[in-house]
Amino acid sequence: MLFDSYFIDVLLPLPLERQFTYRITQEESDFLEIGMRVAVPFGKSKIYTGIVYKIHQQEPQIYDAKDIEQILDDTPILTELQLKHWAWISSYYMCALGEVLKAAFPSVFLLESETIVLSNPDFTDHDLLSSDAYLIYEALQRQSQISISQVSKILSKKQVFPTLKTMIAQEAIRLKEEIYEQYQPKMVSYIRLDTAWENKLEELLKFLSRSEKQRTLVLCYFSELAKSKNPLKKKELLQKSGISAAVCKGLEKKGIFEVYELQTDRVTFGEASQQIPTLSTDQSIALENIKTIVEQSDICLFHGVTGSGKTEIYAHLIQQVIDQGQQVLFLVPEIALTTQVIIRLQRFFGDQLSVYHSKYSQNERAEVWNHILKGSAKAKIVLGTRSAILLPFSHLGLIIVDEEHEASYKQYDPAPRYHARDAGIVLAKMHKSKIVLGSATPSLESFYNAKNGKYGLVSLNRRFGQVQMPNIHLVDLKEKHKKKRMTGHFSDTLLTAMKETLEVKEQVILFQNRRGFAPLIACETCGVSPQCPNCDVSLTEHKFKHELRCHYCGYHRAIPLKCDACGSADLSSKGFGTEQIENELLTLFPDHHIGRLDLDTTRGKYGYAKIIEAFQHGEIDILVGTQMLSKGLDFKNVTLVGVLNADNMLNFPDFRAHERSFQMLTQVAGRSGRNKKQGQVLIQTFNPYHQILQQVTTNSYVQMYEEQISDRRNFFYPPHYRMIQLTLKHKDFNLLNEGADWLGKSLKNSFGKHLLGPTSPAVARVRNLYIKKILIKIPPKQSVPDTKAHLQKVQNMFDAIGRFRAIRVNIDVDAY
Repeated sequence: MLFDSYFIDVLLPLPLERQFTYRITQEESDFLEIGMRVAVPFGKSKIYTGIVYKIHQQEPQIYDAKDIEQILDDTPILTELQLKHWAWISSYYMCALGEVLKAAFPSVFLLESETIVLSNPDFTDHDLLSSDAYLIYEALQRQSQISISQVSKILSKKQVFPTLKTMIAQEAIRLKEEIYEQYQPKMVSYIRLDTAWENKLEELLKFLSRSEKQRTLVLCYFSELAKSKNPLKKKELLQKSGISAAVCKGLEKKGIFEVYELQTDRVTFGEASQQIPTLSTDQSIALENIKTIVEQSDICLFHGVTGSGKTEIYAHLIQQVIDQGQQVLFLVPEIALTTQVIIRLQRFFGDQLSVYHSKYSQNERAEVWNHILKGSAKAKIVLGTRSAILLPFSHLGLIIVDEEHEASYKQYDPAPRYHARDAGIVLAKMHKSKIVLGSATPSLESFYNAKNGKYGLVSLNRRFGQVQMPNIHLVDLKEKHKKKRMTGHFSDTLLTAMKETLEVKEQVILFQNRRGFAPLIACETCGVSPQCPNCDVSLTEHKFKHELRCHYCGYHRAIPLKCDACGSADLSSKGFGTEQIENELLTLFPDHHIGRLDLDTTRGKYGYAKIIEAFQHGEIDILVGTQMLSKGLDFKNVTLVGVLNADNMLNFPDFRAHERSFQMLTQVAGRSGRNKKQGQVLIQTFNPYHQILQQVTTNSYVQMYEEQISDRRNFFYPPHYRMIQLTLKHKDFNLLNEGADWLGKSLKNSFGKHLLGPTSPAVARVRNLYIKKILIKIPPKQSVPDTKAHLQKVQNMFDAIGRFRAIRVNIDVDAY
C-alpha cells in the first residue's frame, strides 16, 4: 500500500462487472466526494464520464492506475443512498452497475469527448503524404485544428481513421480528446431601462421624437411595467407592441434599453388553482386505514374499484407528507396516464410538481434531476414512469405506485431488467419512508403478500358519489355470425348500443388490443403471407401509410399488388386492428368524430395529451384504442365501452394470460359510467362461458385470485416459486443450439426438474438473431442468493469457452 498515493474507484456507464481505479493527487482527494463526476481515460484514446464510487489508498494489483483528466462537479450529482439502491438493483437483477447508471442518468450528464486533429508545425516532408492525407494537411494550414466530422466532410468518407493513423506515424499530425458539456440551461432574455434614463421619461420621449417606432416601444414598455411588477421578457414586449427586434436593437445601441438573461425551467406548471376536494365517508375511512397501516408496516396495498376516487385519497396523503418537508414519488405505468394525472395534481399542488418520463427531452430531464437533488420546492412531488425510481431523492417520505399490477413497470430490454414496484419497495425501506400500492385489480403477487400479512390491505368497494358499477354483458360472436347479425366486426347489439349512446350526446370507447389495419395479409390461392426478412413474424398491414410493417424490428415495405410466391393478385387481410376499426366506424358513423389512441397516433411528445384532451372536451365522439385506454383514465361523459374481441388475450401462451385478461377487461370496463349515469360494457367473444369472462361480468376479483393462485401452486409458478429466465441470442442457428444445449445440461445437473428448456420462443428470430430460452424455477425453501451465485458461476464457465463467447446471454430475474 502506498500511503502517499490516493485512488478512486470510478463507475462507468458500460456493461462492465467492476469499477476501474484511477490515481488522484492529495489535493484532488481532499476535494472529491462520492457521487461526483470525473472525466477519465478509457481504452486507447476515449474519454468517459464516470462517477466517483469509492475513495481509498489501495493501488490496483493487475494494472497501472491512470490519472483522471478532470473533475467535472463542485458537488456530488448522486446521493449515497441512490448509489446504494443502484447497487441493490445490480445485485438482485444480476446486471452490471454501469448498466444501471446508463439507464438512470440523463445522457446530457454523460459528457462526450470529441477527437480533434492538430497539425505538427515541424513537419516538412510533404512528399510522403497520400492525396487524402494532403487534403487534411492543407485544411490544417488554414485553421489550427479540425474535428473528425470535419475530416469526413473534407474527404467525403466515413472511414478516416486509417488515413489519420498513417499521418500520426509520419508525425504530420497529432490527436487530442476535447470534452464538452451537453447540458445547456434554458436562458430567457429580459429587458429593462438603463439606469441613466430612470425617472427621465419626458426627456427620453423628447430624445426619441424623431423615431416613432422606438418611441412606441418605450411607451409600451412603461405600459407593461405598470401592469406587472415582474421582469419583462423581451420576446413578450416585442409581440405586444408589434415592433420588430431591429428597433429594439437600436434602443440597446443608444443605451436606453439593457437586455439581460435569466436561467429558467423548460417545463413549469404554474400556481395551484383549487383545494383538494373533501372526501366522502368511504374515502375518509379508507384514508385513515391507509395511514394506520403504513405507520405499522410501511407497505399498504390499496384495493379500490375503478372510479372509487383513489387519486383524491392520494392527494390527501401527498399533502400530509409535503407539509412535513419531505418528497413524494408518484409512479404511473405509462406516459398516457401521466397527462390526466398531471392535470389533476397540478390543480392541487401547482409548481410543487415535477414530471419525469421518456417523452421529455434530455435537457428537461436534467432540470428535474437537479431540482430533486437540491430538494427544490419545484420537486416536492415527482410524477413519473418506472425510470423515476432511479432519481436522486434525499428526503423521500412517500412512494405511491398507481395501477401497481401493470406489466409496464417491468423493464425487459435493455438491462437492468428491474420491476419498478419491487425496486420502489426497497427504495422506501432504505429511506425509511412509506409506500402505497394502488389498483382496482392488484397483481396476484401483491394480493398474496397482503393475504399473508407481508403488506397491509385496505379495500374500497364503492365508487365515488354512489355511482353504480357498469353493467357488463357478453356478446356471443359465434351466434351472431351464425344468424348473420354482424356488420364488419360489430355485432348488432354493439351497434344499437352505440347509436343510442351517441343520440344522447354521450361518448363511446372501443377497445381492440392490436394496432395497425390487420395482423397479416395472405394469398387466397396459395396461403402465403409476407414475412419480415429479419424476424420470424408476418408483416402487419398499415393501410393509412400503404405499407407492411414489422412491429419487432421496424422493417417496412409497400403493400404488394400480387403474391410474392405464386403471383396471384387475390390477397386479403386476416384479423383486424385499431386502424381497420377506425375505417369501419368512419363508414358506419359518418356524422360523428372518430379518434384513435395507439402507438401509431401518439409518437410525438404531446401525442397522448392532444388526443386525450380532445376526447375530454367532447371533440371526439368515439375513441378506439389499444391497452393505453385501460390505465386509469377518467372521462365523465363515457357511458359505453365496447371490447371488439376478448379471446386473443385469453389464449396467449403465458402463465399470466388469465390474470392479465381479467385485469385488462376490468380496467377497460371501469372507463364507463364514471359520472352519475350507470355505464354499460359490451364484450364480444366466441367463448362467453369462459370462467375469466364470467368473473369480469360480476367483478369477482377474489374468486379469480383464488382460482389462479391454486393453479400457480399446482404448476410451480410465482408467487409460490421464484423465476429466472435466460435468453440466448446469436445469428448462427447451429452455434446457438450448441451453446444453449451446453448451458442447459450444466444447469440441469443443479436444478433438475425445476429447469425448463432450452426451447425456442413463439418468435424464434428477431433482428436476424436466433433466440433460445431457459427457465429456472426456484422452490420456496431454496436460497435465491445461492441460486444466483451458482448461475453466475456456470455463466462464467460458459463465457470462458471461446466459441460460445459471441453468444449474448441475458438474465432476467422475476421474468413476469
